[in-house]
Amino acid sequence: MKSVDAFNFMDGATLENPYEFYQAAIAQAPVYHVPDTDIFLVTRHDLICRAARDTVTFSSKWGHKMRGDALLDPDVKAEMAKGWLHCDTLITNDPPSHTRFRSLVNAAFSRPRVQAIEATIAEAVNRAVDALLDKGEVEFINDFAAPIPLSVIAGILGCPFEMQSTFKRWSDAVMLLLGGFGSKEQNISAAQAFVEFQHYFKGLIDQRRVDASFSDLTCSLVHARVAGERPLDDRELLNVLEALLVAGNETTTAMFGHGMKLLVEHPDVLGRVKNDPALIPTMIEEVLRYSSPASGLWRVVTRDTELGGVAIPEGAMLHLRYAAANRDPEVFENPDQFDIDRPNLQKHLAFGHGSHFCIGNMLARKELVVGFGILLERVKRFEFIPGKNDFRHNPSLLARGLEELHIRVE
Repeated sequence: MKSVDAFNFMDGATLENPYEFYQAAIAQAPVYHVPDTDIFLVTRHDLICRAARDTVTFSSKWGHKMRGDALLDPDVKAEMAKGWLHCDTLITNDPPSHTRFRSLVNAAFSRPRVQAIEATIAEAVNRAVDALLDKGEVEFINDFAAPIPLSVIAGILGCPFEMQSTFKRWSDAVMLLLGGFGSKEQNISAAQAFVEFQHYFKGLIDQRRVDASFSDLTCSLVHARVAGERPLDDRELLNVLEALLVAGNETTTAMFGHGMKLLVEHPDVLGRVKNDPALIPTMIEEVLRYSSPASGLWRVVTRDTELGGVAIPEGAMLHLRYAAANRDPEVFENPDQFDIDRPNLQKHLAFGHGSHFCIGNMLARKELVVGFGILLERVKRFEFIPGKNDFRHNPSLLARGLEELHIRVE
């Protein structure tokens, strides 16, 4: 095994293929101080769970520190100033404030609400499968993986189905600004798209304030009250909607892509789940563990402390690397093997841990179960198109998804 110091975690090559680094870090330095930075990377399962539960010492209020270098560029800042400033609501917040916002959104993602939209999800999936079968040779991410969660979250927020391509552009803009890998021109364009998103939803918010008869989530949030507290203001509403837009499609899109790739690579598993659809939920949990589309999240250290025997100073940034924890050999036997028969899949951290456990996990699971169920029922055969795939991933510290996946369907 290489020394953990032989890797550069922030390098694009390591992010593209991080698994050798993960094993070195877990074994040698599970709380690893990234050289020449104030970042401490946590890779071991138990330590990530400990840090995620301690919101006092390891705060999620990292928005002011890690919104991305792109937002420090004066030209990007000038574009962003045409919209509404960021505020801490769901992702970059701690209890008790975080609890307030989460309670306002919880009802929209309850089991009964998710079950109620199953037919809508199935309709979107069948529409996408029709298009796949018409083409025969497809780019699976754009032709299937992205349209389904985009159309579902658009409907939940009260927007027409036809807006899914616009939703994708807005979501990609947010991820680019957070990811830190865009050029100046890309960052300016992303800032313009983000402000466009804000102004569109500000119009929707104003409309819902006047007319409360709509049944969508935007209307529910505009009129939501918890324990007699004041309603959400425009900045808070826009920040919540931003989080729902991105979280509601990016990771689910990535999961569809990862799942399809793994099934084609493992024809034995593909055959089993086609013959026994009852295995699909278990297969999805192993794809979540194995591919971890939400690779990790930040915390900011509020006081001098220690974790795993490593001293960490106040003000340092902690990166909880869920993708590494899901390959921890102390928790998952043969962690680099794709195995849908694992007895302890419920221990994966693909949806996070603690107070920030993914609020939309039931919706994501429902989309994936319905999506793969219909796909495997209606499509007889899948194969990679020779010479078309390099299986590269979108460059990001936070999310891991395939850029493209070219397959032939029959």
